[in-house]
Amino acid sequence: MKISADSLNGATAYRLLTGVVVPRPIAWVATLSAAGLVNLAPFSCFTFVSADPPMVGFNAGLRGGIRKDTARNIQERGEYVVHVVDESLVDPMHMSAEDYPSDVSEAEALGLATEPSDMVAVPRLSGAPIALECVFDRAVSFGRSGSEFLVGEVKLFHVRDGLCTNGKIDTQLLRPVGRLAGPVYGTLGDIIAKRASASYANL
Repeated sequence: MKISADSLNGATAYRLLTGVVVPRPIAWVATLSAAGLVNLAPFSCFTFVSADPPMVGFNAGLRGGIRKDTARNIQERGEYVVHVVDESLVDPMHMSAEDYPSDVSEAEALGLATEPSDMVAVPRLSGAPIALECVFDRAVSFGRSGSEFLVGEVKLFHVRDGLCTNGKIDTQLLRPVGRLAGPVYGTLGDIIAKRASASYANL
């Protein structure tokens, strides 16, 4: 089977790509609206882009040619919190993807407890195993749709006790969830460990 990219529009290309690039880590992003409400939304085009300083990025599409609440809040306030989703948080994470009005806090609507962050004004989710306090660095637009890749510098890592040993996260204990195609998520399943070569010694 061959599929010409020229035969695809934005929606059909998205449907195809989200089944090709799997599994994808999920950035569950908390921001503050102009009115001080905690906005919460998941994004599955998420990765780290720098180790020095630590920086992470995620892709935020437009809705009707207009920035979604998360992207707008980040660029207006310049700070946000990225949470890692584990198996216990799948349901509220999925529900937070619904199109809530901008005057509704997803955290409140879903009954999610928050607590103050240390270095940014945006609260973080109490139940998340990992939370990254970030300050906005830049947004880069790609493609004809105008979607933006938002990059932020991590100022503080919150890691649940017991998850980190010698500076490394124990992935089996973390039990992260990845996004597949459509409203479908995957867990780790079997983990394949390989012998590290000399070039991997410091990873």
